[in-house]
Amino acid sequence: MRRHALRAARIPYLEETDMLYWAAVFFVIALIAAFLGFGGIAAGAAGIAKILFFVFLVLAVLSLIFGRRIPT
Repeated sequence: MRRHALRAARIPYLEETDMLYWAAVFFVIALIAAFLGFGGIAAGAAGIAKILFFVFLVLAVLSLIFGRRIPT
């Protein structure tokens, strides 16, 4: 039961990290697509990366404001 409680306490941190990871993945996809000349795909992937990055920033700031810390 205690392990479940610790796991639930880490969820906000993991969600923010996952979002930043996916933002980076879409950014790399956009760079590769732009390099290969696929402008539409590059613009779409860059747009998704931008949205995910700003959502990550908002969640990170809210976590700092409301005192959510990474459990040790």
